[in-house]
Amino acid sequence: MDKLNSYRQFICQVLNEYAQMKPGNGDIQVYTIFDMSGDHYQIFHAGWDGHQRIFGALIHIDLIENKIWIQYDGTETGVANDLVSLGVPKQDIVLAYHSPFMRQFDGFAVV
Repeated sequence: MDKLNSYRQFICQVLNEYAQMKPGNGDIQVYTIFDMSGDHYQIFHAGWDGHQRIFGALIHIDLIENKIWIQYDGTETGVANDLVSLGVPKQDIVLAYHSPFMRQFDGFAVV
């Protein structure tokens, strides 16, 4: 299996695990959004916590130029760490939520 297909499989595996974790408060649905042809992947929450609307991504990942770009990570442990534990090298993961300048200090890919 080529590298990108492995990365797609790892991303889906990790996101499916997070999708099983329903928020403890409110009536909130958890959605997995896997755009395999465009290489965009999300865990998305939508619902209500009392009178407050909950609506937004918990995790957003894109595959861009043979690297995993973590656009948003709202988890406590860090989805990048989950991917590394599956064998993805740190130099193939971009923490896109860090500024380009700060990426040199995070231990993952700069670009």
